[in-house]
Amino acid sequence: MTDQIARTYRRLPRLPDAWSFGAIVIAALVLLPVGAILWLALFPSEPIWGHLISTTLPRYFGNSIILMSGVGLLSAIVGTGTAWLVVMYRFPGRGWLEWALLFPLAIPAYVGAYALVDFLEYAGPVQTGLRALMGWESARDYVFPEVRSRPAAILVLSAALYPYVYLLARAGFREQSGASFDVARALGAGAVGRFFRVGLPLVRPAIAAGTAIVMMETINDFGVVDYFGVQTLTTGIFTVWLEMGNAGGAAQIACVILGLVLFLMTAERLSRRRARVSQMSRYARPATPIRLTGLGGMLACLACLLPVLGGFVLPVGVLTGHAIANVDAWVDPALGQALLHTLGVGGAASALTVGLALFLVYGVRLSGHALPRLLMPVTTIGYAAPGAVLGVGILLPLAAFDNTLADSIAALGFDDPGLILTGTGAAIVLAYVVRFFAIAQGAADTAMERISPSLPMAARALGRSAGGTLGSVYLPMIRGSVSTALLLVFVDCVKELPATLLLRPFNFDTLATRVYEQASLERIGDAAPAALLVTGVGLVAVVTLARMNR
Repeated sequence: MTDQIARTYRRLPRLPDAWSFGAIVIAALVLLPVGAILWLALFPSEPIWGHLISTTLPRYFGNSIILMSGVGLLSAIVGTGTAWLVVMYRFPGRGWLEWALLFPLAIPAYVGAYALVDFLEYAGPVQTGLRALMGWESARDYVFPEVRSRPAAILVLSAALYPYVYLLARAGFREQSGASFDVARALGAGAVGRFFRVGLPLVRPAIAAGTAIVMMETINDFGVVDYFGVQTLTTGIFTVWLEMGNAGGAAQIACVILGLVLFLMTAERLSRRRARVSQMSRYARPATPIRLTGLGGMLACLACLLPVLGGFVLPVGVLTGHAIANVDAWVDPALGQALLHTLGVGGAASALTVGLALFLVYGVRLSGHALPRLLMPVTTIGYAAPGAVLGVGILLPLAAFDNTLADSIAALGFDDPGLILTGTGAAIVLAYVVRFFAIAQGAADTAMERISPSLPMAARALGRSAGGTLGSVYLPMIRGSVSTALLLVFVDCVKELPATLLLRPFNFDTLATRVYEQASLERIGDAAPAALLVTGVGLVAVVTLARMNR
C-alpha cells in the first residue's frame, strides 16, 4: 500500500520551485512587448490596415527592402574583403589596421550621417573648396550628388555596420586550415581563384550570419533614414503612431518588421545548416600570410584604410572640429542633464539585464521542468526586434497599467500618484532590458557552460544552497564574462535611439536623443559634444572587444 502511494505521488505534477518560477517570470517579462504588439495588431481600435496598404505601406516596405539589400551587400563585400586581406596577407599597416577596422562600431550610424552631411553639404568644406578652386559662384555652376538621399543612407549605414561581417569573416578565415590554400596554390589557383573557390565557400556561414545582423540593424535604424528623408517601416511607425495617433496601425507595421526579421533569422540558419564545414584536425595549421610589397602592398593597405577613414576618422574629425569651435556647448546644463540621464538609465538597465540573465540561465540549469528550457531561447527575440517595435509593445501596456493604478489609488481617497512607469525612465530601462537581454544571456550561458559540473555539485554536497552556490562558485569564476556583458549592454543602451525617442518622458533627454534633436535643427556644433561622448563610450567597448578576439 505504501509503495502504491509513493508511485502515485511521483506521478503528480511537481510545482515549480522558486528558481523555475523566477525563470518563467523573467522570460514572460522579456516576451511581453512582442505579445502586446501582436494583440494590438490583431485587435486595433481603429482599422487602418487597408488604408496603409493602398497608400504608404508599399513605399515604406520598398525603401526598407532596398536599404537592407544595399547595406547588406556593401557590408558583406567590404567586411569579407578586408577580413581576407588582413588574414591572408602581410602589408604595410596591417598590424594596426586589423583592429582599426573595428572602430566604426564605436560610432552610431546617425552620428556618421550628421557628419557626412556637414562635410558634403553646400556650405561644407568639400563644396566650398571646389567653388574656390574652380571659380564657381553658385550651385548652378556645377553638379554635385544629392547628399540626403537613399544611396547616401546606404553608404553611411554600410560604413557603420560592416564590422559585424568583418569580425565574423576574419574569425572564419583564421579557423580554416592552411593546407586547403596551399593545395589550391599548388594546383595553380591565383589570389582571386583561392578567394572564390576556397576561402569564400569555407566562411559562407559566417558571412551569412554577419550580413543578417547588418540587415537587422538596418531595419532598426531611425536616425539615418529620418535625417536623409528616406521613408522606411521604422519611420512609418513614428508617423502612424505620433502623427496619426493610431497605435493599432503602428503595431501592424511593427508586425511587418518582425516578419522581415524572422525571415532573415530563418534564412541565415538554413544557409548555415546547408553549408557546414568540418575541420579534419583539431590542430590544423592556420594559413601562412603572404607578404605584399610595392604596389600590391599599397593597394591592400588602401583597401583596408578607406573603410576606417569613412566610418571612423571622418565622423570623429568633423565632430571634433565643431566641438573645438563651440566650447560653450560643453558647459551647457542640458548636456550635463542628458549625461546624467544616460548614466542613470543605462547603468540601471545594464545591471538589471545582467542580473536577470544570470538568474534565468542559472534557474533553467536547476529546473527540472521543460517550460523554462523552452522559453530561454525565445527570449533572444528582443535583440532581433527593432527599438521602435519594442517601443510600441512596451509603452501602451505600461500606460494602461499606470492609468489603472492611478485610478485605483485615487478611488481609495489617496492623492493621484501620476504616471509611475511611463512618466519616468522606467519604461526606457525596461525597453533596454528586453532589447539587449540576448547579449547578457549569451554571455552568462557561455560562461556557465565552461564550469565543470563537479564544482557546484561539491558545493551543494557541503551544504551550500542554490543561491549560495551561485554566489560562491559561479560568480567568482565568470566575473570576467559578467563584466564584459555589463559593458556591452551599457554601450548599446547609450547608443539606442528609436526606443528612447518613443518612451522618454517629457523633457527627458539622453545623449542619443540630444544628438538627434540638435542635429535635426541643423545645430551640429551643439550636437558634437554629446556625439563625441557617445563615441567615446563605444570606443571603450570596441577596444574591449578587440582584446577578447586577439
